[in-house]
Amino acid sequence: MSLTGLSQPPQKSTQRSLANHRAPFSKTKKMAVLSDFRVRICSQEIIKHDLQLKALIQDINDCLGPQHVLDELNFQVKVKFRQLRRRIQGLEQLAKEQDSEKDKNIILCEADGHRKQILSNQAAWRKANLTCKLLIDSMEKDELLNRGIGTVRPRKTTKESLAEMSSDITESLMIINRLMSEQVKQSEGTVSHLVISSRTVLETNEEFRALNGAIHLGRKLILKYNRREVTDKLLIFLALALFLATVVYIVKKRLFPFL
Repeated sequence: MSLTGLSQPPQKSTQRSLANHRAPFSKTKKMAVLSDFRVRICSQEIIKHDLQLKALIQDINDCLGPQHVLDELNFQVKVKFRQLRRRIQGLEQLAKEQDSEKDKNIILCEADGHRKQILSNQAAWRKANLTCKLLIDSMEKDELLNRGIGTVRPRKTTKESLAEMSSDITESLMIINRLMSEQVKQSEGTVSHLVISSRTVLETNEEFRALNGAIHLGRKLILKYNRREVTDKLLIFLALALFLATVVYIVKKRLFPFL
């Protein structure tokens, strides 16, 4: 009984210690599984976008025009490149979050490989664009040539047709000559009108100068008369003051002779 009672407590403590060790291990394992799941999802997204990008580049390589179709394909390619770069940046961020240095290096190596694949896709995109543009230019040139050949009609260069062409040209030249002479006459009339207008402007300017001189002289006279008026008022005031002083003095002497 005593041996059994002594052996039971260590078993319980051992079980508790195992449970405590198992809990962090399961949490770490769960986080590793979750991180690995996110890395796999991100890698699958990168591969999907890369395949879609390659398909678009192949469409550009097979494109026969017109130009707006090529522009639309190029726009889609640019969108895919942006999406692919964002996914690779997300993969690199996941690599930085890894606890194991080995896993981190593996994921970074994979991201570097995807970036090199982007450079390869860019080179293929430029090559496909150049090929498609050359093909579209060639097709447009051929279309223009075919249209020009279809519209050109064979004409017989007979004497009558040549005479008719020369008479048409002569008539056109006469019309141009008449128009030019009318234009010259109109220009002469405009020049004479400008000369008359210039003369009128000069006369008006001289009148304004004369009027300005008269106004200046009048201003001087007004200032002079204003100064004279002030002087006259001052003299009148002094005379009045002198008169009043004299009156006061005389009244004082008559009324108060003893003062």
